[in-house]
Amino acid sequence: MPPETYLRSGQVAALAGVNPQTLRYYERRGLIAEPVRGPGGHRAYPQETVTLLTVIKAAQRLGFTLDEVAELLDTGRRGHPTPDLRARAQAKITEVEARIADLTTVRAALTEVVSAGCDSLTNCTCPDCPLPLAGLAEGR
Repeated sequence: MPPETYLRSGQVAALAGVNPQTLRYYERRGLIAEPVRGPGGHRAYPQETVTLLTVIKAAQRLGFTLDEVAELLDTGRRGHPTPDLRARAQAKITEVEARIADLTTVRAALTEVVSAGCDSLTNCTCPDCPLPLAGLAEGR
């Protein structure tokens, strides 16, 4: 094992922007291969591990769970293309659109609260309080 072709766990973690515990966790989950051991027993990772970790983190930022990432990686490791990634990405788009709609509703409600001058969830003193919980708290 030529030392220049392998990286220690701290190096891999730093280059990929994760902490060493994340690296070990991904090993246990089977997302990355278990590394070989160097002469002193230290983990020695191939440089491709950094790329794989970067791909995993990017997939998570796109909304994929680690279970979904593991399934997608497994599909990709079989060496032949499948429509799985495309179908899952379309499903994520649908999820994101639903979350955007929910957040738009929340923003509109908060804007109403700010504009009305609300000062309490349970005993708001502003006229025509838009908070639906205020009436429930007062028994209305």
